[in-house]
Amino acid sequence: MSISTLTTEFSLPARFPTNRKGPVRFILSYARHYWYLGAIMVIGAAGNAALAALVPIYTGQAFNAILASPPKIDVLSGLALLIAGTQVLRGLLQFGRNFGAELMGQRVERDIRHELYTSLLGKSMTFHSLQPVGDTMARATNDVREINFLFSPGLNLVIGSAIFLLMPLVVAPRYHPALILVPALFIMGYFLALWQYLHELNPITGDVRQAFGLLNSHLTEAIDGIETVKGMAQECSEVERFGNNAARFRDAVIHQGDIEARFLPLLFLGLAEAGSLTHALILFQRGLLDVGQVVAFFGLIQLFGFPTFTSLFAYSQVSLGISSARRILALINQENNLDQNAQGFAEAMRGEIEFRDVTFAYHEGEPALENISFHVKPGQTVAIVGQTGAGKTSLARLVNRTYDVTAGQVLVDGIDVRAWNLEALRKNISIIEQDIFLFSRSVADNISFGDPNSSEADVRSVAQAAQADDFITSFQDGYQTVIGERGVTLSGGQRQRIALARAFLTDPPILILDDSTSAIDSATEDKIQRAIFNAARGRTTFMITHRLSQIRWADLILVLRKGRLAAAGTHEELLRTSEAYRRIFSE
Repeated sequence: MSISTLTTEFSLPARFPTNRKGPVRFILSYARHYWYLGAIMVIGAAGNAALAALVPIYTGQAFNAILASPPKIDVLSGLALLIAGTQVLRGLLQFGRNFGAELMGQRVERDIRHELYTSLLGKSMTFHSLQPVGDTMARATNDVREINFLFSPGLNLVIGSAIFLLMPLVVAPRYHPALILVPALFIMGYFLALWQYLHELNPITGDVRQAFGLLNSHLTEAIDGIETVKGMAQECSEVERFGNNAARFRDAVIHQGDIEARFLPLLFLGLAEAGSLTHALILFQRGLLDVGQVVAFFGLIQLFGFPTFTSLFAYSQVSLGISSARRILALINQENNLDQNAQGFAEAMRGEIEFRDVTFAYHEGEPALENISFHVKPGQTVAIVGQTGAGKTSLARLVNRTYDVTAGQVLVDGIDVRAWNLEALRKNISIIEQDIFLFSRSVADNISFGDPNSSEADVRSVAQAAQADDFITSFQDGYQTVIGERGVTLSGGQRQRIALARAFLTDPPILILDDSTSAIDSATEDKIQRAIFNAARGRTTFMITHRLSQIRWADLILVLRKGRLAAAGTHEELLRTSEAYRRIFSE
C-alpha cells in the first residue's frame, strides 16, 4: 500500500500510517487495524442469516407434521423447541454483529477526527485564510460522523443483507433443482438495479455534503460577525441568505430522496414473491413438491425482503460516508507551503534579524513587500511605521514564518528561517496582535497558554509587569475568572494587557508588538509603555505603532511605503532626511 506524505507546520506522532490516495483506501487503512471487529460483524451476519433461513425450513416440516395422519405432535414439539433455540442464538449473533459494527465505526471516527484535527493545526495561515471556518467545522464534525454511520448501520446492513440474499439460492435447490430459477433471476436484477442506483446516487450525496458545508459556513460567518450584522441592521438580509442556503441543501436532499424512491428492487421483490409461489405450485401439482416444501420455499423467498428494504438506505449511507471521506481527505491533502523542518536548527536564539531583498505576495497576487533589506542586532528595538496597507504586519509575519517569503531571505541569527526547526523558531518569538484572541478559559490559563507549567506566582508577576494585576484581582474569582470567547467580557485595553502578560511569561528573545497598545486609554498608556520598555531590555523588539512616544526611543525605525522600505534610521535622522516619515506625523 502506497502511503502519501505531506509537509506540515505541526504534527504529532500518527497512530498508524494511512493511505490518502482515495476515500475508500483512506477508510480501509483505518478499518484494517480493527479487523477482529470486522470478523465479529461478518460471523454474526452469516450466523444471523443462516439461522433466519432455518425458520421457513422448520415451518415447512411443521406443516407436513400437521397434515400427516395422524398429526405428529411429538415432531411439532421438537420443531418448536428448535425454532426457539435457534432464534435465541440468532439474537446473540445479531448482538455481536451490531456490536462489532458500532465499535468499529466509533474507533474509525475517533482516529479520523484525530488525524484531521492535527492536520488542521499543521496547515499554514495561507490555508486557513482561504478555507471558510464553517465549512471546516462541517467536515470536522458532521462529515466525520457520517463515516461512523458508514460502518453502522451502513456496512453492517450491507453485509447482513448480502448474506441473506445467498440463503434462498443455497437452500432452495435442496427441494428441487428448478427452484433456483427465481432466486437467481431476482439476484441478477437486484444487483443490476443496485449498480444503476449507486451510479445515480454517488454524485448526489456529494452535493448534499457540499450544500451542508456551505450552509454551515455562512451560518458560522454570520454568528462570528454578529456585531457587524446588528450594527448595520442586516438581520433580514442574513436571514434571507441563510434561507437560500437552506433551500439549496433541501433541494439536494430531495433529489437524493427522488432517486431512492425509484429503487427498482422493491418492484423486483413483488415479482419474485409472485413468481416463486407460482413456480412452487406448478411443481406441487406435478407431485414434485409436498405442501411443507412449498411453504418452506416461499418462506425462503421472504428473506429477500430484508436486503431489499435495508438497501434503500444502507447503500445511501455508505455513499454518504464515502463522500464525507472524500471531503475530509481534500482538507488533509490540500497542499501546504510550510514544513515544520523537524531536523532543522534549534539552538539557543540571540535575536539577530536580517532581511535580504525580501519580496512577499499573498496568494500569488500583487506583492505586499518588495526588495526589503535591513539588519537588526540582538537586543535592539525596531519601530515599523507607515500608512495603512504599507505592509507592516506582513513584514512582522515573515519573522516567525507565519508566511514564507516569495523571494529573498529572512535570517535569524544568520540562519534562514526556513532552515530553523519551526517549533523552536516560534517558541522564541512572541507576537501580540492588534486583534487579541483570548480563549474561553480562566484568566490564568490565558496568560500561561504559552507555558502551561508556569506557577501561579509567575503568572501574577507577569500580570503585574503588564499592568493587568489590578483589574484581574478586582474580579470576583480573580485569576480563575473565566472570560467569554475571544475575551468579549473584557475591554480592549484589558485584553491587550492580558496578551502582554502572556508574551512576557515566555520570556522570548524576540518580541513583536503589532499595534498592541492601540486600545489602551491615556491613563494606562504611560504604565504600559514602561512595561514594554522594561520588557524590551535584552531582547529584540519590533513595534508596529503610530504612537510617537513609542517610536522616539526605538534604536531603528523602518518607514514602509506601498510595500517598499522608504527610509530607515533613528527618529532624529529620519526627521532630517525622510519626507515620508515627516508626513506620517503631520497628517
